Amino acid sequence: MNDIREMTLDDVPSVVDVHLASFMGFFLSSLGTHFLRELYKSILMDETRIALVCTNEREVLGFVAGSTHPVGFYDRALKRNWRGFVIASILPILKNPMMAIRLWRRLIAKRGTRFDSGDALLMSVAVSPNRQGNGIGRQLVSKFLEEANSRGCVSVSLSTDALENDSANRFYRGMKFQLSKEYITTEGRRMNEYVYTLNGKHGA
Repeated sequence: MNDIREMTLDDVPSVVDVHLASFMGFFLSSLGTHFLRELYKSILMDETRIALVCTNEREVLGFVAGSTHPVGFYDRALKRNWRGFVIASILPILKNPMMAIRLWRRLIAKRGTRFDSGDALLMSVAVSPNRQGNGIGRQLVSKFLEEANSRGCVSVSLSTDALENDSANRFYRGMKFQLSKEYITTEGRRMNEYVYTLNGKHGA
């Protein structure tokens, strides 16, 4: 039987495995296992985190992670764990120096990103590919929304690719997330931003 509980540091290696299997070809995955471990460890060190895993008796089947106060998240992560990020970034950047620019945009430039008061951010959700189609993603996101609501948040936002990503966009729309805007990143990726309004205004 599956169980959804809070993510722990012991779960991080399995969470990274699920991330890599679910997001092949994405920028964060290209930074490698070491970097992703530092990222999820940093999320767990943040007092505003919501980080959950779905497990059975043997393995992590999926996870969801985000923050109830995303303003300043990357500042807090770098302040607490800058050494870990630097060490984890050296090898990927040596292999591909252009990654340094993208990483700077991800970890530094986003420090100025603005969120409305009470707007939580769902940063990442993934289900192991061989476990997809069993409702695990819906359960994880529903629990994330419940937790954000219980902490007084008024909405949850997220971004996902607009192109060649039909299943994810259908998933969020099916859970009553509303498309709030479309935008293009500096790397040319077309993105959809979704918002879910809490406090019973929309139901999952």
